Amino acid sequence: MESGLPAEHRALVLDTIEDGFHVKKIPTPQAGLGNAVIRVSAATVISYHREIYNGERAYEFPKPIVGGLSAIGRVAALGPDSTALKVGQLVYADCVIHSRDNPDDSFLIAIHEGHTEGAKKLSHNVWRNGAFAEYARFPLENCFALDEENLCGKLGYTIPDLLYISYLLVPYGGLRDIKVEPGETIVVCPATGGYGGAAVQTAISMGARVIAMGRNEKELARMKEHVLKGAPNASIETVKLSGDEATDTAALKSFGTIDAVVDFSPPFAAGSTHFKSAVTALRRGGRASMMGFAEVPHVPWSIISNNLTFKGKLMYERDDILQFLKMLERGLFPKGDKFVDTKTFKLEDWKEALDAGAEHTGIGKFVAFVP
Repeated sequence: MESGLPAEHRALVLDTIEDGFHVKKIPTPQAGLGNAVIRVSAATVISYHREIYNGERAYEFPKPIVGGLSAIGRVAALGPDSTALKVGQLVYADCVIHSRDNPDDSFLIAIHEGHTEGAKKLSHNVWRNGAFAEYARFPLENCFALDEENLCGKLGYTIPDLLYISYLLVPYGGLRDIKVEPGETIVVCPATGGYGGAAVQTAISMGARVIAMGRNEKELARMKEHVLKGAPNASIETVKLSGDEATDTAALKSFGTIDAVVDFSPPFAAGSTHFKSAVTALRRGGRASMMGFAEVPHVPWSIISNNLTFKGKLMYERDDILQFLKMLERGLFPKGDKFVDTKTFKLEDWKEALDAGAEHTGIGKFVAFVP
């Protein structure tokens, strides 16, 4: 089922951390059993891609490697066992790879090799390269057909803007995991980063009331303005973190009953008091989704006596992606600049792209390569 793939294509290759990326011509990946080759239209740049590829985060991944994460593109070639996808179809290609015979072996393509021997085997030998390239190969089960006529036609999304879903999906996995319902009140902490901001947007689109916590008062104000611009009837409140646990708890409780918390603490904020404040403000039977690096609060009796539930969550499940795409296709998210402001870059401008990824972040801000 080949589709006239070129012998070579351009890709952003990292041979060593010290040398950085270089745009190179490399052999074009070929379709085989269980996979698809995508002609990349847009590839996600996350806020800490720069820190990963310059060694600051010390993530383990094989080298040389084509960088990347998730992407949107058109199917260029399919393995012989594909029965649903079609060549030329627009698809979202997701970065979370699972072993087919042991789903516990999982990793994020091109940024981390995973924590099990099975994951390392796959990340080094099978699914090494990411989507910072003209073509990329993904497992068939990681390719999700997009309703292009509806999404890009009727709803007016551009392909780079659509790829903002690679951010929105992450908090959706956590929110769905703790069964957030329309009308419930959820605290997002901290809310001013890329994934925290995405959590605010996603929770609003799910019909929840959101209390966004953060230290940056200016960014909190921008967040509220962005949300209300796209959803004038949204219920959103903000709390500026004081650094004092009791003060922040009281500020949260002033808004009434709080049903759930989702945390996206970055590594440098693992010991911050904001998560403990949010948990203390939860109602009896409340739930917390831990998607960042927050330390579990040492308040065991209050957790037990209030029947609180804590759930760790890494990314999302395949069913979450399918359900999220239904929400998007039904028009539950804003459109145009009310949805996202996307900055795009060519592969040759990789330094500027990774810098922009680190700086152009927060709710409604996104960066992508357009090879």
